[in-house]
Amino acid sequence: MKALKRYQYERYAILCNLAYQPAIRQTQFGFSPRGQRVIHNRFGQPMIRVLWNDESDEVIVVIKGSHHPYDWLLNLALWQRHSKSSHFPYSIHAGYHYLLYQESRPSKNSDHLGTSVIDKVNLTLQPLIQKGKRVTFTGHSSGGAIACVLADCLERSNPHCVKRVVSFGQPAIGGASFIRHYLLSHKTYRICCDLDIVTFLPPIPFIYRHTGKLLWLYNGKIHENTPTSHRLVLSAISWVMRPFSYHLMSKYIRNKDFFDER
Repeated sequence: MKALKRYQYERYAILCNLAYQPAIRQTQFGFSPRGQRVIHNRFGQPMIRVLWNDESDEVIVVIKGSHHPYDWLLNLALWQRHSKSSHFPYSIHAGYHYLLYQESRPSKNSDHLGTSVIDKVNLTLQPLIQKGKRVTFTGHSSGGAIACVLADCLERSNPHCVKRVVSFGQPAIGGASFIRHYLLSHKTYRICCDLDIVTFLPPIPFIYRHTGKLLWLYNGKIHENTPTSHRLVLSAISWVMRPFSYHLMSKYIRNKDFFDER
């Protein structure tokens, strides 16, 4: 697996952060004036942005995480459901299944009522793929989990069209069946920062599992593919010791910039 470059990490992280804003001026980030398509959720709020530059071969699909109280409640739907339309051959978290198959509110005249989010993503990407572009999926939190499913679905209908999948703070989305059938584990990067509790969710061992390459940003280093159990133990120790860590001189030295030079 090729390493994820720093500039790629920064670009995807910035776009995932901007995804929570009502609007993005895509030209400020190197995309074409007409290089953005917004896919709305059932409430008419932006959920997914498809971004591209006419001169580049990469399309970036950015998926927002839970941002509405109802979406937070869907995180509690811990049972699993299979694809409604055979988009993928495995079961996934029921709440995320609902987010994928919810009706996408029309955003332009050519949109049709009743089109699901997953179908609208595919319809949006097909013309771009036909132009020879490859697709990167990225998302934060539940958006990262959904990114995996959307990417896998697209790869099944358009082999070799997915460039990579990069998620930030992603919860697990499926179990053994998902791990067995997911086509893109060699192109998937899961970024976990320090003690992010969401990356341990749902808290049902063996029923929910992760796939892809884990990049754990912890103690100033990048740790690759650290086992979940080991990460959980280190996180628990860190939670207990955190109040004492502020007593270390390294903390005082790190905060030297608070003082003006005199």
